[in-house]
Amino acid sequence: MSVEDSVMRIQKKLTKMTSDDGSGQEQALDLLKELQKIDINLDVLTKTRIGMTVNALRKSTKDEEVISLAKTLIKNWKKFLSNTPGKDSSSSSSKSKKDKDDKGKEDKDKDKKLQNTFPPSSSNTTDSVRLKCREMLSVALNVDGEDFEGCASPEELAEELEEAIFHEFKNTDMRYKNRVRSRIANLKDAKNPTLRTNFRIGAVTAARLATMTAEEMANDEIKKIRERFMKEAINDAQLATVQGTKTEMLKCGKCKKKNCTYNQLQTRSSDEPMTTFVLCNECGNRWKFC
Repeated sequence: MSVEDSVMRIQKKLTKMTSDDGSGQEQALDLLKELQKIDINLDVLTKTRIGMTVNALRKSTKDEEVISLAKTLIKNWKKFLSNTPGKDSSSSSSKSKKDKDDKGKEDKDKDKKLQNTFPPSSSNTTDSVRLKCREMLSVALNVDGEDFEGCASPEELAEELEEAIFHEFKNTDMRYKNRVRSRIANLKDAKNPTLRTNFRIGAVTAARLATMTAEEMANDEIKKIRERFMKEAINDAQLATVQGTKTEMLKCGKCKKKNCTYNQLQTRSSDEPMTTFVLCNECGNRWKFC
C-alpha cells in the first residue's frame, strides 16, 4: 500500500471521529501514532488534506493525549510546509518582494525630494534641528536675491555659520537656537545690507559672525542712535560724578533751598561762554544756564 493510500485510510477513520460530542474516538490515539510513523510529503498532505482532518479532531476531542499528539503532528507539518516552495511560500515571497519594491521606491522618492531642497548633498550632519537652522540661515542670506559671482553660495555660507555656532555650544539647546535666531534676524534686516554683503563677500568670516554681539551686527541707523544715547549717558554720568563747586548764591527753583553745586562745561564753540550745570544737593533737581 502506498503512502497516500495509507494516509487516506487513516483520514477516513478520523473523519468519522470528529463529531461534536466526541464519540467514537477510542482508536484516535492509535491512528495518530500510526500517522506519526508515516513519511508524509507535501504532495500527500495536499491531496489527502490530512492536516485539516487532524485539526478538526483536535478541536472535537476531550482526550488530552489526542490533543497533544494532534498539535505535534500539525506543528511538524507546518514546518515542513514552510521549508518547501509551494503556493503559500510563493505568495509570501511575492508579497515580500512587493514590500521591498515599494520601500525602495519610497526611499528613492524621498532622496529625490531631499536633493531638490535643503540640505545640499555635501552636508556633514543629519540632525534635523541643525539642518533646519542651516536652511533658515540660507534664506536670510538670499533675502534680496543678489548674485555674488565668484563667492560661496548662500547654502555653503549657511553651513559654515551654523557649524561655527554649533562648535561653540556642542549641542542644539536654547542658547544655540537663540544665537542662530539673532543671526537670521540681522541678516534678513532690509536696513542692514552691509552685514549681509560683508558676509557674502568674505569680509566677515563665519567664525566672526557667529560670535558678534547685537551691537556689532546692528544696522547703521541703530548704531547712530546707540552712539547718541551713549554720549548722553556719558555726559549725565560725568555731571553726576564730577565734584562741582558748592555755593549758596544759587536758589533751587523746586525746593527753594540754596544748597547747590555747580559745574561749568564748554558745550559750544570756544568763543561762546561756558554752560553752567547746577545740582540741588537737597532735592536732586538739575538745571542749566549760560
